[in-house]
Amino acid sequence: MPTQIFVNLPVKDLNKSVEFFTKLGYTFNPQFTDEKATCMIISDTIYVMLLTVPFFQTFTKKEIVDAHKSIECTICLSADSKEAVDEIVSKAQAAGATIPNPPSDYGFMYQHSFEDLDGHHWEAVWMNPNVPAQQG
Repeated sequence: MPTQIFVNLPVKDLNKSVEFFTKLGYTFNPQFTDEKATCMIISDTIYVMLLTVPFFQTFTKKEIVDAHKSIECTICLSADSKEAVDEIVSKAQAAGATIPNPPSDYGFMYQHSFEDLDGHHWEAVWMNPNVPAQQG
């Protein structure tokens, strides 16, 4: 069985977050959805658990950061083309996301990002399979 990943994110308004990510084309597993949390399906092996802030807090004694002010991680998902990168970012912006930076084209890689309603930083990236990655 392949390893699965479950990214857990705190959200202030679960219904608004579900509405936002639905506009981006994602679906949710009703088996793992209630008034405190939902399981957003990214792929067969990638899921994002959107948890209300009070419920998220039950899993940690640490302070939950305000993602509008601080960042702990970037969630980066691959895309099939540059156009697909731009499409997901455009959908996110239309659904209420903010766009922190213009897209970057490195030749071998194209990326663009958005911040969701709670300030979590998402990136979409396309890697050109015909160009070897740059060596640093």
